[in-house]
Amino acid sequence: MCGAGDACGRGAQMKYEGQEYYEIEVVGFRRRLPFVPITDSLWIAAFVLWGDVELTNACARAIAARLQPFEFDCVVSIEAKALPLVHMVATYLSDPVAGRYFPYIVFRKSVKGYMKRPLTVQAKSITTASTQTLVLDGPEAERLRGSRVVVVDDVVSTGGSLRAADELLTQVGARVVARAAVLHEEGGYTNPALITLGTLPIFTK
Repeated sequence: MCGAGDACGRGAQMKYEGQEYYEIEVVGFRRRLPFVPITDSLWIAAFVLWGDVELTNACARAIAARLQPFEFDCVVSIEAKALPLVHMVATYLSDPVAGRYFPYIVFRKSVKGYMKRPLTVQAKSITTASTQTLVLDGPEAERLRGSRVVVVDDVVSTGGSLRAADELLTQVGARVVARAAVLHEEGGYTNPALITLGTLPIFTK
């Protein structure tokens, strides 16, 4: 939840005047995003890739292209809205003709019964009212140990999830070489190295 003094409460804002949708263009595709209240005075335009195969593929292809200059071993993401995106990013980074498929690992948001020796950290997100837990399964932690990784997300707002992911990756000795997202909410997470395909304003009443 975004509260007073949080990063999401600063920076570029637009006036919310009861409109239902915010129209945005991403990699040449236009979409209408429904407005969602976060607090009594703060609204966001909800960007959800689930079910939008056309836009998911286009965004994944664009992000994969932007990642070409980097050398890395694995892509990491956080469940759940970014799952179709990270799958397609890894697909576009793969070389099926040569039989090389790029791996990706997903941080879960709760400990699952199948996990062995899971690692956990706490994270805050603008779209959830409570603190979240990020979980990395023990065997996947071993796969990441000492590796170079790229963190991919759908939307970055306050950066709480990215910082929590960084903490987990630091625990296993992995090194983040790049961070990428489809959209970045203005006035939130500030990192000039963040790779994005567009920005989203936040809205106040």
